[in-house]
Amino acid sequence: MGHRLKLGLNLASLVCLFGALFLFDRFGSAYQVRILNNMAIFITLAVSYNLINGVCGLLHLGPNAFIAIGAYTSALLTMSPAEKQMNFIIEGLVWPLNVIHVPFGVSLLAAGFMAAAFAFVISFPVFRVRGDYLAIVTFGFGEVVRVLCNAAQSLTNGSLGLKGLAEHTNLWWAWGVAAVTIVAIKKLVDSSYGRAMKALREDETAARAMGIDPFRNLLLAFMISAFFSGVGGGLLAHLITTISPTLFTFMLTFNLLIIIVVGGLGSTTGAVLGAALFAWGGEALRIVENPIDLGFVTIPGIPGMRMVMFSLILMLVIIFARKGLLGRREFSWDFVAGKMKRLGGGR
Repeated sequence: MGHRLKLGLNLASLVCLFGALFLFDRFGSAYQVRILNNMAIFITLAVSYNLINGVCGLLHLGPNAFIAIGAYTSALLTMSPAEKQMNFIIEGLVWPLNVIHVPFGVSLLAAGFMAAAFAFVISFPVFRVRGDYLAIVTFGFGEVVRVLCNAAQSLTNGSLGLKGLAEHTNLWWAWGVAAVTIVAIKKLVDSSYGRAMKALREDETAARAMGIDPFRNLLLAFMISAFFSGVGGGLLAHLITTISPTLFTFMLTFNLLIIIVVGGLGSTTGAVLGAALFAWGGEALRIVENPIDLGFVTIPGIPGMRMVMFSLILMLVIIFARKGLLGRREFSWDFVAGKMKRLGGGR
């Protein structure tokens, strides 16, 4: 398939996506819009997280730290001085954050850069270890950030959190950032840097022998992943409009890990698919918690059954698709064209 045709199909897909978003924005219910916003944010977080765990092959268990940093950074920058004064009732917010007020877009960029700066600082101890030790170190950093958010009263308002944030996150912001994240990560993975990251995933010793610098390439992936995680945290903060340290526990990391494992480690397409299924499926399964009338019998709703069903589905995926739904495969128009040719030939 020619390059121009692929470009045209990509543009047509974007037009269809934003056309659908326009329809939901104008005619969709608040519930539908909320699910779509959640889906887009989880796509951003999952695709960026997959860059480290899937493409680079490192077991990183601290994305909740970057999301928390991004959420608090964006929230503090968009709140007006009056709103900050109303929130920080026990101890005042430190200067100059107590007087700074910037537009939402600027706050998202600041959130991404702040998370990337934190990733740069912790990369020096993190990349001195590998395997389970790296998982423990990154998990520890995630917990340290959460505890600091709980203790830094003059910076994060401690356990009280931040309330009354403006609901800036909408379909255009959420899906626009998701689209930029997918394109940026895909371009990186397909570049020479991405091939170096994959080589490190397969055999770091052999990659080092071929002249690949592990620290430089892993640092690049770590900072880019942190940047988009921070931006996703900013979007999340301005979607739910209330944040506190309890929002950024290890459970958030665990959910992202489930998403990329189910979708397929190393596959950007798999991360998108996994995030979409997680956001939509979690809501669709609520039906099992409500009474179901089959005509001849009524099945009572069981609270918590949604998570039981979710766990069973997850077990089935892991048993029958051990590499995830897509493995390391990616969506391509050539694959679609090949399937269409086969279907046409079968007729």
